[in-house]
Amino acid sequence: MTAVLEDLTAIRRSAMDLLARREHGRVELTRKLRQRGACPEMIDIALDRLTEEGLLSESRYLESYIRYRARSGYGPLRIREELNQRGLARGDIEQALRESDINWQEQLKEAWQRKFSGCMPEDPKERARQGRFLSYRGYSLEMIGRLLSGREFDD
Repeated sequence: MTAVLEDLTAIRRSAMDLLARREHGRVELTRKLRQRGACPEMIDIALDRLTEEGLLSESRYLESYIRYRARSGYGPLRIREELNQRGLARGDIEQALRESDINWQEQLKEAWQRKFSGCMPEDPKERARQGRFLSYRGYSLEMIGRLLSGREFDD
């Protein structure tokens, strides 16, 4: 049974409970509060106040999400798309990816080594299989080509 959030205090408490577990984006937090029965106008008021107080921060959410997904072996293309789907502004996403200080080529190599034990493809079929996996993970074809050709650190 879902409790209906009828006043600002209940909405704020529910939002803070969610934020205590992990960072959330405004769109995601709005969706979760609506699912709990809060009215949209009150949600906006409560979230505006949380933003003013520094308890809700899109930039912290972006930073946290990018770090988490990168550690899980996902590349910048996949992370960018996931954040777009979560309703975040493209400019903010691009800035957060630039400022993340993640070595994407190194992340790619680690994901490849975990999945394929560092074994270079011996034939075109295996190369295509490895390339598809890495592409699905969100790495660019250029980065994948550099890795699978053995020149991942050339400039």
